[in-house]
Amino acid sequence: MSYSARALTFAEAFDLPMSVDLRTAARAFAVCPATAYRLIHLGCFPCPVFRLGRQYRIPTVPLMRVLGIENLPVHVEDVEAGAEISALINRDSYEQEESQ
Repeated sequence: MSYSARALTFAEAFDLPMSVDLRTAARAFAVCPATAYRLIHLGCFPCPVFRLGRQYRIPTVPLMRVLGIENLPVHVEDVEAGAEISALINRDSYEQEESQ
């Protein structure tokens, strides 16, 4: 039986909730769920795992840290939009000072 689910994309990783189920964590590590269960039972899963009833939950922050993702990405569009707003604010302030 082969495992064909794709790994999480970078953008999907940043949209994760506070904790994820084991299947999602397995996708993040690009392993099948059976391998993830095996790692948990061996005590070798690479980040903390909590069992809530019959379900495993993995906190997202440690998961991201193990994946080497510790900060939110900075998007060029956001920086450019912030720069435009800052320029408008500064221009308006300058024009108000000049008119006084």
